[in-house]
Amino acid sequence: MWIAITITAAGFQTARTALQHRLRSLLSVSGAGFVRYVYGAPLSALAVGIALFAGVGLPNIEPRFWPVIAGGGIAQILGTICLIRAFDARNFAVGTVFAKTEVVLVAVFSLVLLGEPLRLGGWLGALICMVGVALLASRGTRLSWESVREPAALYGLAAAGLFGLAAIGIRGATRALGDSGTVMRAIVALAVMNTIQTFVHGGYLLARERPQVRLAFVHWRSSSVVGVLSVCGSACWAIALAMENAAKVRTLGQIELLFTFAVSYWWLNDRHTRAEFLASGLVMAGVLAVMLAG
Repeated sequence: MWIAITITAAGFQTARTALQHRLRSLLSVSGAGFVRYVYGAPLSALAVGIALFAGVGLPNIEPRFWPVIAGGGIAQILGTICLIRAFDARNFAVGTVFAKTEVVLVAVFSLVLLGEPLRLGGWLGALICMVGVALLASRGTRLSWESVREPAALYGLAAAGLFGLAAIGIRGATRALGDSGTVMRAIVALAVMNTIQTFVHGGYLLARERPQVRLAFVHWRSSSVVGVLSVCGSACWAIALAMENAAKVRTLGQIELLFTFAVSYWWLNDRHTRAEFLASGLVMAGVLAVMLAG
């Protein structure tokens, strides 16, 4: 069952990011990121309400939960904006591949922040991943510092780093929710984070891009789907992690890249070179090595 749920989660995540990319024809970069939270927050709160109605008790919330979940939520906001900019700078699939280096960056953050080093196989995987990133940024031409500094690479790697920080924040927040079940802790953390993100990102838009708030609701048919897919994907990830080892779930979840290239080709009409496929394969081989041998 966990296999089917994980594949479903990867599908939801691919569809959500693809729709956010398409929303760029209607909204700004920041506006396209905002719809994920403003429509997702009520749904995640509803999930908590259903759990409470079913008799599941709220977890005990430790004080450290609030700054940790807020920090993780803000990192996710910035990461989403960087990811959408990476799509604009190159294309949907390549931007996603750059963002997949999140696993490697999380490993580095874990070493620096938590004192948890990788094994030798993990560091070799990180090296392979970085070689793939450099080749992908170079577009199959001669490697140079200038090619690695191209906008798609910079935005994609920034998104990966920010998503890595968000993941660490979310893990820390769920640990600060007492001894409740995994799923309950996950949906409570998700509901709180989405609510904080709605107010933080909404406040920014009201101050700097006020028309985008109105447009997010004017185009509710397209925007609301992003929120629904976001919450459904997050819920599936939480359930899969509650059923099976996290390493196995994260490894199988990399099937998202296959979905991404399929959506990029068949729906978004992007075309990719052999060099891009080769470099993407190296990135994914490195990511899998970090997760399996790290």
